[in-house]
Amino acid sequence: MIDTTLVLLSAGESNRFELSSKKQWLRSDDTPLWLELANRISSYSQFCKTIIVSHKNEINYMKNFSDDFMYVEGGNTRQISMDNALKNVDSKFVLFTDVARACVPEFIIQNLLSSKNMADCIVPYINVSDTVVYNDNTINRNDVKLLQTPQLSNTSILRKALVSKEDFTDDSSAIKNINGSVHYINGSKLSSKLTFCDELNYLSCLKKPSNDTFVGTGIDIHPFIKDKAMVLGGVTLPYDYGFKAHSDGDVLIHSLIDAILGAMGAGDIGEYFPDDDEKYKNIDSKTLLKKIVDFTYKTGFEIKNVDLTILAEIPKINPHKGDIKVSLSNLLNIKKNKINIKATTSEKLGFVGREEAVVVQSICTLKYYDWTKNEYINTRR
Repeated sequence: MIDTTLVLLSAGESNRFELSSKKQWLRSDDTPLWLELANRISSYSQFCKTIIVSHKNEINYMKNFSDDFMYVEGGNTRQISMDNALKNVDSKFVLFTDVARACVPEFIIQNLLSSKNMADCIVPYINVSDTVVYNDNTINRNDVKLLQTPQLSNTSILRKALVSKEDFTDDSSAIKNINGSVHYINGSKLSSKLTFCDELNYLSCLKKPSNDTFVGTGIDIHPFIKDKAMVLGGVTLPYDYGFKAHSDGDVLIHSLIDAILGAMGAGDIGEYFPDDDEKYKNIDSKTLLKKIVDFTYKTGFEIKNVDLTILAEIPKINPHKGDIKVSLSNLLNIKKNKINIKATTSEKLGFVGREEAVVVQSICTLKYYDWTKNEYINTRR
């Protein structure tokens, strides 16, 4: 009988990881870490369902990768994320694991499942081999256990345990707090937790990221309007007219955002910043681009270059190319020589030729962040 739900916690910010990519978005070949782990554990046994708990800014993007799982929005703490997941669990047992433990071996899962009736919570652990000092006193290292995930719990008891206002760092601590029973099984060093970037060598189960290049295009058009600041590429130009738009109307940045999202396979600008949302009224488009660039790097990409074509009779673009390149270089975190700007006219044809609007087409290329080139990774990898 299948009576266990698998939950993968992947909603963290990776604040202690200190690399541009969040750890859940590191790639193994073409597969993000969270998906690699979900696929691996799902292959070890059958589960009622598999739930992926995602960061609120990433959940829609995650859904593009697989239809095999349920996706649930996480919270600011592990405990809130667990609560959100448990609302969708209707099985007798639940197996929670952290994406930070990327290389969990099969025998751990099998041993957890075979022990599920032995206690309210089943926990893998490893022993300590070094001398242990606590509050300046040496203690018996045989009395110390380093707990790991995945942990398997009785669902109803775990729900009761999480009602507490106290924050717990793992499932077993919450269950012990209500006097529930815990059974320990042997863990594995292969399940070591990835918290800091100098622990990347633990990812022995993962492949190097694919060397593929991803290309996206974007196009945007905005008509002119009198008595509004003219902003292009994050630079305010000296004209007495600007672009008609819900935001500041920076047609270049809007086009560029779509190119970046296109290369990621992540939709378009309207999905992130709807033009009927009042909080984006007259907003500085640099703020929007910064959010998308941050999203791009955090989900495991690097921006390699952009190529922009501006179609305009007015204003004259060439005098401002240098300033626009400096602005975009700072916004995209790439060098100026990776940014190309071309300007042309429509030879007086159409709405551009009638000096009614400007059109910008953008092309952006991305590659995966190569975590294997990090200085902490063994060069023999």
